[in-house]
Amino acid sequence: MDRITAAKVFVSIAERGSMIAAADALDMSRAMVTRYLAEMEQWAGARLLHRSTRRLSLTDAGTLTLARCRSMLELADDMALDGAVEEGAPRGLLRISCSQSLAQAVLAPAMTAFLQRYPHTTVDMQINNRAVNLVEQRIDLALRITNALEPNLIARQLAQCDSVICAAPAYLARHGTPGQVADLARHNCLTYSYFGKSLWQFTDVHGETLSVPVSGNLSANEDTSLLRAALHGAGIVLQPRYSVMAMIDRGELVQLLPQFTPQQMGIHAIYTSRQHMSAALRALLDFLADWFQHDASWLAHTPAARRRGRVSLE
Repeated sequence: MDRITAAKVFVSIAERGSMIAAADALDMSRAMVTRYLAEMEQWAGARLLHRSTRRLSLTDAGTLTLARCRSMLELADDMALDGAVEEGAPRGLLRISCSQSLAQAVLAPAMTAFLQRYPHTTVDMQINNRAVNLVEQRIDLALRITNALEPNLIARQLAQCDSVICAAPAYLARHGTPGQVADLARHNCLTYSYFGKSLWQFTDVHGETLSVPVSGNLSANEDTSLLRAALHGAGIVLQPRYSVMAMIDRGELVQLLPQFTPQQMGIHAIYTSRQHMSAALRALLDFLADWFQHDASWLAHTPAARRRGRVSLE
């Protein structure tokens, strides 16, 4: 049997945690996946997987074989006979982790453009609203919106994320419209579990920083859930500008306190190493840095663009 294919099958099983998932990903029957795995174990001379009713896990021999299979597949890619691919050109799989709102509103169009530019790359987007361990989960690049990066992380800031305070007209009709930042303390504020749950910060027109303690009867660890609740009149919500401006333009939400600017957050690309970066990952980093600076579908969400009359592309 083809050892390159067997290596691909084994790597897919290890990465996806099941033979069924590997079969689906490789468009292969489970029987064929089982045959390739058996062949790989015969070549390795050892059992490669612990099998249980719930999950598969690597044996010590499996861990060693996995590393060797990945090296073999990288070498096979480097020896590809496709004359259209220049030496050193970006190619291969990139696994990206980001939040749901960033993936839906921002990253999906960016990845579409990236894959069109680099057709020999593929992207696997992992939607995760908590910080992930890049090594354990084999993530090449994580996008995080935060101002509090851990000091040991390797990060590149791509842009600033502006936020908006807003609520549905139905909520404001029942509870009134806040006129000052301090008024938020008396309203039902929907809070994000991992950022500013009890204290929202603003800057006024004079550049002074204002903080207000907020609370409410609904919090969540995923900001799009809070947005849906706000649309149904549950309360006041603090959301990324890119998520809500189209809804504000349509009248589904009302922007509140426009004379006060919510605290900006940095959008950071997190990765594991500068020294051992693939051509595909380097290309993706450079592409995203340029895309956030120049692409209309992102810039349409910025306050400066809206002041110039640029229409949101969301």
